[in-house]
Amino acid sequence: MTTPSDNPAYRYTPDLASTIEHKWQQYWQDNATFASPNPVGDLAPADGAAVPAKKLFVQDMFPFPSGVGLHVGHPLGYIATDAYGRFHRMLGWNVLHTMGYDAFGLPAEQYAIQTGTHPAVKTKESIDNMQRQLDLLGFAHDKRRSFATTDPDYYRWTQWIFLTIFNSWFDPETQVARPIAELLPLLESGDRPIPADLVEQFGTDDYSTLSKVQQAAVVDEYRLVYRASTTVNWCPGLGTVLANEEVTADGRSERGDFPVFRKTLTQWMMRITAYADRLVDDLAYLDWPEKVKAMQQNWIGRSVGAQVKFAAGEGHTIEVFTTRPDTLFGATYMVLAPEHELVDELVSTGTGSYDGIDSRWTFGQADPASAVAAYRASIAAKSDLERQENKDKTGVFLGAYATNPVNGEQIPVFIADYVLTGYGTGAIMAVPAHDSRDYAFAQAFGLPIREVVAGGNIDEAPFTDPGVSVNSANEQGLDLNGKAKQEAIAAAVAWLVEHDLGQEKVQYKLRDWLFARQRYWGEPFPIVYDENGLAHGLDAAMLPVNLPELADYKPVSFDPDDKDSSPQPPLAKAKEWVEVELDLGDGLKPYTRDTNVMPQWAGSSWYQLRYIDPTNEEMFCDKDNEAYWSGPRPELHGPQDPGGVDLYVGGVEHAVLHLLYSRFWHKILFDLGYVTSKEPYRRLFNQGYIQAHAYRDARGVYVPAAEVEERDGQYFFNGEPVTQEYGKMGKSLKNAIAPDEFCEEYGADTLRVYEMSMGPLEASKPWATKDVIGAQRFLQRLWRLAVDETSGEVTVTDGALTDDDLKMLHRTIAGVRDDYSGLRLNTVVAKLIEFVNYVTKTYPGKAPRALVEPAVVMLAPIAPHIAEELYHRLGGAADTITYVSFPEADEQYLVDDTIQMPVQINGKVRATVEVPADADKDALLEAALANDKIAGYVDGKTVVKTIVVPGRIINIVVK
Repeated sequence: MTTPSDNPAYRYTPDLASTIEHKWQQYWQDNATFASPNPVGDLAPADGAAVPAKKLFVQDMFPFPSGVGLHVGHPLGYIATDAYGRFHRMLGWNVLHTMGYDAFGLPAEQYAIQTGTHPAVKTKESIDNMQRQLDLLGFAHDKRRSFATTDPDYYRWTQWIFLTIFNSWFDPETQVARPIAELLPLLESGDRPIPADLVEQFGTDDYSTLSKVQQAAVVDEYRLVYRASTTVNWCPGLGTVLANEEVTADGRSERGDFPVFRKTLTQWMMRITAYADRLVDDLAYLDWPEKVKAMQQNWIGRSVGAQVKFAAGEGHTIEVFTTRPDTLFGATYMVLAPEHELVDELVSTGTGSYDGIDSRWTFGQADPASAVAAYRASIAAKSDLERQENKDKTGVFLGAYATNPVNGEQIPVFIADYVLTGYGTGAIMAVPAHDSRDYAFAQAFGLPIREVVAGGNIDEAPFTDPGVSVNSANEQGLDLNGKAKQEAIAAAVAWLVEHDLGQEKVQYKLRDWLFARQRYWGEPFPIVYDENGLAHGLDAAMLPVNLPELADYKPVSFDPDDKDSSPQPPLAKAKEWVEVELDLGDGLKPYTRDTNVMPQWAGSSWYQLRYIDPTNEEMFCDKDNEAYWSGPRPELHGPQDPGGVDLYVGGVEHAVLHLLYSRFWHKILFDLGYVTSKEPYRRLFNQGYIQAHAYRDARGVYVPAAEVEERDGQYFFNGEPVTQEYGKMGKSLKNAIAPDEFCEEYGADTLRVYEMSMGPLEASKPWATKDVIGAQRFLQRLWRLAVDETSGEVTVTDGALTDDDLKMLHRTIAGVRDDYSGLRLNTVVAKLIEFVNYVTKTYPGKAPRALVEPAVVMLAPIAPHIAEELYHRLGGAADTITYVSFPEADEQYLVDDTIQMPVQINGKVRATVEVPADADKDALLEAALANDKIAGYVDGKTVVKTIVVPGRIINIVVK
């Protein structure tokens, strides 16, 4: 039978927690508690007061507003940044923390198509739902600064930045972006050359004599945004081009699992390769995880080597980039990417027949032209990743040979899928004795394997270590034999340069950024085309270019296997929007709008700047505000500080593309003088993931984890046995837990405390609902220290603290302050649990206010709702605990008067003695010998040696 005493009226239950949480969330909203002032503009202090010198800009990675909403794994990083920001507010800092939504892109469009709802409607619903869920958790966000990338007021400035980049060029001499307006006089004077291919096409190198259309073509060759024919990932089933990251390793679309084909199309590109060196070199100045830096370095792939010329066919030259020109004597064949521009020409000038050719080289065809066509068709659906990782080496002989420049040997030329057009020149010299992929290809095709670097056994495996050159000399003065790697490389490059057969070169894996999508749900390009097909950027006053309303916004999709189909962007259906009359400075004329849209990466490449100045209608971000929030602070971070967001928290899955694109855009804006920071994110922190049990049925299909029953150590779904595994919490594994349900059952503060206590922020950890009760009981114990559960009255006393109390309090303060600063939030919780347990045990009746109040304040960043409530019940003077000063430790209580020292006899610990903390060696030895236990080991024996290290050990050696 339940009695009233079993459920006191003022116990901290989920119902009471919910009441408290809603109360304080409403207070924060009504009073704009977390509004952070800017130095200038609409968000500056109304009274003209100066903003605090100490500031903190903390940011979470842009969330995508999924239609299914959040699960409890999502807030892990959000709670951490919220606690970090709240802690710094209590230190007196001005904190900028807000949250927006990255809402354009293919996922939103596909979800809208699946549900039959317009993307704008479905996106708005998703944002509203996610915001409701975030509000439940009580985040200290400045909501004045929130936006979605789909807001026209936001993508107006995304379009403006695109135009700014479009109207810029990269000066290789100064290594910075400059306005196109500064390029034109250089072209007219001849100080900047017309690109060689255009000189050949136009028949002149005099810019001033060119037609308007020709001059535009020259300028386009310099622009940081340009159109080019490039190989793209075409997905007929989705009706759009996909980025590499949207294609799975087996050559299918990540969304929908449709085949993806390589196709050549004219697309918008951004010249990110111009910034390759700065993107690599400036990583040294960033406080980022070394793993992420390495991932960016590998993606950019800067390598130093030589570009070597191989004569081939009739008058053709194949250029190859290699980092190992010292191994040229070992090149026994060449391989071109199947898409290489010389393939068809070499086939047409080759033997034309496969008579007498090794059957392994022919792909089952009678002639090279047929073999090339059949081979290209066979690999059309393979992704770049699949081609590179494919262990089964395939290829086709072109019927043509090339001349090895160092020994004159005629070597066969193949095409093979493991060579890509995206790196180097799209051609390789194959040295099978010293490269694993070349070795496998040579074995499969019966090609020679010649050792030119000593040190291994090439009959068993390729030797890829540095080694010493062998079999590497010719009669034209090149002798590499006996030379170590670097010396041999230098000698080979010098010889190639001297004989006009090559040159030293730096090469990158990084390719220019494909910046167009054939979709509806994205930022329209602020570009129109005239009657000559020339692209014109719109004036800033014409922005934003809004997305037109379309009843049929679905992309034109095709048979998933129709690789010959071509994209037909949905915007092309909006005829009245596409065909416009505009005055671009030379009278009203007809133009045609671009019908592609920007990729999802566009909006997330600069959002940290708009957070700074979200209401500015004149600029994307006022430079004074940007300098305050993210400008360099050399006095704090050293002379090389690049500036940027003070703390950026998010998953490592965005380690390359988002961060690389954002850095690229930011560097252009810096070059052009729009921002003072050289980098967008000064410090990066990758949080781990929350994992949970997932379950598969006999077919291997995931089933809803919440509906699985456990019986006698086995698991069942709808009565059928299922297998249990662990995985990242999410909808794909059907093991997500909604924060709504959790907050209702336990309270938001309990969720916040539990997630922060699970382990180090950077580590992935398993979710265990049964462990949540520990976080709830901790908050209940804290509540009972201040509030009588039966009457609701405050129970603390004004009693004085003992020395033990003061030591415990100030050591907790010192440890908690240090842990908050270091984002060690799990140990913050651990120290506060220990402290609350100490107070509860020491004062089983009523506890001193001087112990309870600091505990409440120290917990406030992690559990703000209960902290606000207790602070006010305890009679706190401030309107909100948000800006109450964080406790400071008194140093005198951090030093022990006495310490415990182990005492060893012949190396084994036999006793522990309490001694003054500053005791010298003689005093320590005296205390040890006075101990009864030690005396028993020493009496009657001879002390032959003593080893005393103050603060560490006392060792007495006896015989």
